[in-house]
Order: sequence, then structure tokens, then C-alpha cells
Amino acid sequence: MANSRGGYDVAVIGAGFAGVVAARDLSVEGHSVVHLEARDRIGGRAHTGEAFGRPLEFGGAYVHWTQPHIWRELRRHRIPLVPPLATDTVHWLADGAVHTGSRLDYGNAVGPLMARCFADARERFPLPFDLAATDTTAIEKETLADRLDALHLSAYDRDLLDGGLAALVHDHRRHGVAQLLLGVATYFGDWSAFFETASLWPIEGGTRRLLDAVAAESRADLRLATPVTAVEDDGAGVTVTTRDGRRIRARAAVVAVPLNALGDVTLTPQPAPPARDMIERKLPMRTVKIWARVRGEIEPFCAFAPLGKNPVNAARVEYRHQGDTLLMCLASDASAISADDREAVQRALRTFVLDLDVRETAGHDWANDPFSQGTWAMHRPGDLTGAVPRLREPLGRLRFAGGDIAALEAGSIEGAMASGARAARDIAAALLDGSC
Repeated sequence: MANSRGGYDVAVIGAGFAGVVAARDLSVEGHSVVHLEARDRIGGRAHTGEAFGRPLEFGGAYVHWTQPHIWRELRRHRIPLVPPLATDTVHWLADGAVHTGSRLDYGNAVGPLMARCFADARERFPLPFDLAATDTTAIEKETLADRLDALHLSAYDRDLLDGGLAALVHDHRRHGVAQLLLGVATYFGDWSAFFETASLWPIEGGTRRLLDAVAAESRADLRLATPVTAVEDDGAGVTVTTRDGRRIRARAAVVAVPLNALGDVTLTPQPAPPARDMIERKLPMRTVKIWARVRGEIEPFCAFAPLGKNPVNAARVEYRHQGDTLLMCLASDASAISADDREAVQRALRTFVLDLDVRETAGHDWANDPFSQGTWAMHRPGDLTGAVPRLREPLGRLRFAGGDIAALEAGSIEGAMASGARAARDIAAALLDGSC
């Protein structure tokens, strides 16, 4: 509901996890909020869709009880996590051959390499929640490729380590190593702990169940299928212009749009040059998540392949379904394989298991989706502690939010929720003291 002056206290733009949390938090405090979302659904890059006659996660899916914002909401709404399917067989492509072993075998092989790769995580980020606690100048010049090259690994070890990282990255030479180091430092300097939080535990009922629970508490005026083209702070208030030409007036705004789509929104004033440059360059993340329905109930397995050596870089048996098996697959380069190409997916999976019979495939093309233009955030060298913090600062009556710019756990659902909550707190304080 609009305020007494005909506008709103706050306009929240974007209904991913960050926007949904921000709109809920501000509206339950009594502020009038209009919530604008370009898609015809809430969730953004978290999307519980339908395939093979059952719900599946086409975007972000995995959370963990160590993540405070996620865990608080799950407990409040009595939503449990789903234990992952027990898996003891791992296949990994390295030095031109596929190797097979138990999870212990794989862990014993890749664990020491991960430990070497991220040995300085806590040294670089002694206080992960305070990036100003240490000088990041040197580490912010280093790419992931620089880090791998400096280890001087054999071809086998290089592929083994690369394969363990490939599900998270897209381009070694454009991704900075700092973000991965910060992620590992956040989880006690332990790569395996960081990896578990990012890749194993889905929500019972899917991300949509949690989104619906949070959104049900919101009193915001939610308007779906309403893309925004401009947000202007004229000093007296904010005007939001939608694609169909409507103009909405508010005292302040939270802009919770993915970084790669933010360049399509005209912002006045513009962010500072480091942040503006980052928005214009876009994040180099063009991965694809593919679901494959395989005939029969096959032995559960995980599989890993280094970048550029196989179109599917990670795969895992996730569910049983109507006598068949559902595999979750990640490809680091969306241009290398399409979720609609069943035969190509089957060929890629047969790299690991020769007799797999892929009946159907499904997925969503986030890289070419106009409202995302990519997947989760993996930042270039220099941006994590340079450009990104600038977008967490107030810009007049505007505040930015989203998993892409989260201070901790960038690229995750937890990071998005924390960022939305922070933006809501900042706006609420500004409304209270009259600066907005």
C-alpha cells in the first residue's frame, strides 16, 4: 500500500532471495513497500521448476546449517534439509584417463592438492567478516590460473585439482583467486567444509518453499512481470521507471538485480567508477546446470573433469525417480553443451560411465536469460575487495543488494539473504533519521 503522499517509502527492485528478504523486513517494520520483479515468479536465479514429472532445482539449491540467515529462516518456518544420497564411487578425468575409486580414495588424492592451493586462506583473510583487516593488494592481483601455475603440478595432479574446482568456476584466467580463498577462510580454512556448504544439502520442498514462506510474511505490494529500466534519485526522492513507461515514486530504493543485468538499468546517480566498470564488464560466469534422467536405478556416483577436457565438469546421482536415476550435472561453459541436447549430455556422461542411457534432459539457460545473463558470482582480480564494497555503500537514496555483492559467501543463497537484510536495515535507519 502506498503512503499518505501517494508514493511508497521504499521500492525494492528484484525478487531473488535478496529482494524478497529486503521487502519482507522493511514492510513488516511498517514501511510501505512496492516490490518489482521482471520475471513472472519470485526467486531470481533460484528456481524450483518441473521436469520428468517432479520438481527440480534449475538454479541455486544448496544450503547449510552453518549459514546463519538461511538456518534462522528454515527453523522459523519448520523447513528441513534433505540428506544427500549416499555415494561411495567417484570417477575423475585426469591426464587423459578416467580413474575410479571410493570417496576416501578420491579425498586422499585431491585433499592434499586442495590444502596446498588454499594453504594461505586464513593468512590472507584472518577475519573473513572484515576485509579491511588485512592488506589484500597482492592477492587481488592473482588469478586462479596464476595460483594453479605456481603449484608446478604434474599433468595428473593439475587435472585432479582443476576438476575439483571446475564446478565452481568458468575461466581460470578471468577469475581472481581471492574469492575462493575468502570462501575457504570463512569455513575455518578447510576446503572440504566450504565445498560441503556449497554443494550437498537441498531444502525439502525446494528453494521455492523457503521463498514462499518468507514472501508470505511480506506486506509489500508485489508486482511480477514488471521489468525496471531506470532508477533516479533526484535528491527529494526516487523515481522508478518500468519498461511499460510507468513511473513509481518512493523515498528510497533497494536495487537487488544481478550484476550482469544491472547494466540494463539506468541509475542516477551512477555508481563510483570501480563499481560502474565492473557492471559494464559483467561477471565472467557462464555455467549451466543440467538434469539428466538415466534409465534404471544405477549405482550412485560423483564425477569430476577439468575445464575444457569434457563438456560436463561435475555430475552426481541426486535422486531416484519412477525406477530411473536423476543426475545433477554442471558444465563450466554453457557454450560447450546445451541442456536440450540429450545426445550431447549422454556422450559427456559416458566419459565417466560407458553404458549410461540418458532418457531425458532439462535445464535453464541462465547465461542467455536477459534477467540474469549468467550464474553465480565469481569475481575478477581486484573486484572482490575493490569494486564490490563500493556497491555495498549508500548511493544517495539507493542501496544495492544481492548474492553477487555479498560481504560473505558471495554467489550463494546465504550471501543473498544476508545482503538483502543488510540493505533493509540501512534503508530503515535512513528513513528513521530523515536522510531518506
